[in-house]
Order: sequence, then structure tokens, then C-alpha cells
Amino acid sequence: MNERKAIVAGHLCVDITPEFPADFSEDLANIMQPGKLTNVKGVRFSTGGVVANTGVAMNYLGANVELMGKLAMDDLGHMVSDKLKSYGVKANISWCNDTNTSYSIVLASPGHDRTFLHSPGTNDTFVFDDLNMESIQNASLFHFGYLPLMQKMYENEGSELIQIFKNVSEAGPVTSLDMAAIDPLAPVGQANWEKILENVIPYTDIFAPSVEELLYMLDRDMFYELNKKAAGQDLTLILDIDKVVKPLGDRLLELGAGIILIKCGTPGLYYRTGSEKVLTGIEEKLGFSLPGWAEREGFEQSFVPERVLSGTGAGDTTIAAFLTSLLREFPLEQCIQFAAGEGASCVEAYDALSGLRTLEEIQLKIAKGWKKQNLLA
Repeated sequence: MNERKAIVAGHLCVDITPEFPADFSEDLANIMQPGKLTNVKGVRFSTGGVVANTGVAMNYLGANVELMGKLAMDDLGHMVSDKLKSYGVKANISWCNDTNTSYSIVLASPGHDRTFLHSPGTNDTFVFDDLNMESIQNASLFHFGYLPLMQKMYENEGSELIQIFKNVSEAGPVTSLDMAAIDPLAPVGQANWEKILENVIPYTDIFAPSVEELLYMLDRDMFYELNKKAAGQDLTLILDIDKVVKPLGDRLLELGAGIILIKCGTPGLYYRTGSEKVLTGIEEKLGFSLPGWAEREGFEQSFVPERVLSGTGAGDTTIAAFLTSLLREFPLEQCIQFAAGEGASCVEAYDALSGLRTLEEIQLKIAKGWKKQNLLA
């Protein structure tokens, strides 16, 4: 196991996922009609959120990981705690009695994007004081995720989030941040996301949002234009990397991000890195050099999965592979390939963890000619 410690903190929940038959083809909008009964095969209870998905995946891939999340003293909270223990990963949990443990009902039928029913619970009460700073000071990497699903993180232009990232950055670890989908009609959709990013990115070394999330935060007009053009389909399939994604990378570099990963769904992963000076600061935190990492840009096409059962956790495991391979000092090109390979592996299972491949297994599969998707003109 890699002795460099990584902290994965933030959103933690239970995912309840009904299993649909492989030949199920009905649109999810139809099965949600009042009074309609739809037969499914079974149900899976699994830990969810960035803490469980990215953190446990990193542990599986060989990283030395400690998890930090918040649970309630209820049945679901004890279920999550026991499940994390069964994975053999250290969990530094903050417990409370004034709300419920967060859970999601994940509707992921074959051939359709996921739909979620979500209870934020304890995640809405997560604050800086729920972190163990003594442990964080001894870490090489701090990864935090799903702040749009954590009310205290986006209130007051992200003041609580800024406190977390400023203190963690000053404590020494490389800081990494992931996002989550933003509901335009909910209070989270009304937050000043551009201002929040302006406040937190200066303390963020690695930023890994999806293109949809980033468009909503930084280019709302383009977000709605692409959704209209996509006409209900996945907008990542109509992306123009040079005209849409590259300008987002430009903006994030201006804000101070050092390493940028923009998840573009099934087509692949866009990456961008900062100047030699910026990367030197990251190297000093990591304790090793990153030769050939500065001022790089590219788009890694995703690999073709053997089957597609669910996209649950694909973005999280993509990041897990990238961060783990970074800590293991792989070159940038291999870190990006591992990330794309793990994302493709994840969708072969219903939950975020069952489809995981080790970095060595991914490396071997690539060497044997793992085919790439070519979905963008």
C-alpha cells in the first residue's frame, strides 16, 4: 500500500438501487406516473457519495486512505459505518442526533441516465469542525466532494467551504475538489456559483467537475443553449471541445487551479495543467516531482466497456484512479489513462465499487488494445 496518506471527505450517504431487467427499455418518466407498478429484479444497498465512492475506490487501488464524513445515530448511519469497516478502510466519522443519515434512491435503467431521489440529511449540516485537522496535517492529499449537495458549503458564497480549503491548504496537503449535479430550480441553483469558485479555487490544487456542472456555474447561457440543442439527450454527445470545454479550462487557470479534469461523460475526459510555477507548488506539497506535467492539455477518449449497467459512481472512480496513480508517481499520460479506464470499468456494475479494476489490470487491458470510443466529431 502507498504510505502517502490521502483524506477523502465530504458527502456520505446510502445508495438504494433497484435492479432493472437487462431488457428493460421503458423510459423512467413513464414508470414514475402515479399509480403505475413496475416490476424490478432486486435491490442493492451500497454506500454512496464521494467519501464512499472515491475513498473506498482509492483504498481498493492501493492508496493509504482515511475517510471523513458525517452520519446520524440512526439505522442507516450504523449500516454505513459497518459497511465502511467491512472495506478495511479507516473512517473518521462525525456523529449527530439532530437529523437523519443521508440516502439516495438511484433509478438506473439500462440505456438511460440515472435519476435520483435524495435526502441530504447530515450532509447539509457538515461544517469545518466536522474535520479532524490533526489527521489532515499528516496527509499528502485532501479530496473533498459533492459540495452542491451540502447546504453549508454553498451558503454565504461558500464561506464555510473557504474556511475548509484555506485551513487545509495551509496545513500542507494537496487540495482536490469535486462537484455534483446542480438543480436549477432548487435553492442550490440560486447560489452565486461563479463567486463561490472565485473564492475557493485559489486554495484548490486539483479541480475535477463535470462539464455540465461547470457550464452551469461559469457559463449559464451556454448551459441552457446546449441543453436545448440536445433536446433531452445527453449534452456531452454534442460538445465542441475547442469552443465549449477549452474556454472553461482557460477560466479555471485564471482563477488559480493547478490541475484540471473536466469529466465529459461517455465521450471522455478533458485535462489541463497550470504553469511550471504552479506545478512546483504542488510538487512541494506532494514531496516528489511531476516532470512533464506543466502546461499540458488534452482530451482522453473513454474506453469501450464490456457492458453498461449503470453510471453510478463512474465520475468518482475516475477521480479515484487519477488521484491514486498521481500518489504512486505515474506520468500524467498514464494517470489520465487510468482515470478513463476506471470510469469505463465502473459502468459495468450497478454500484460504484463492484466493477473496479486495479491499476495493473487496467494497464494490462490497455496494452492488449482496449478500444476507445469516438463519439465527438
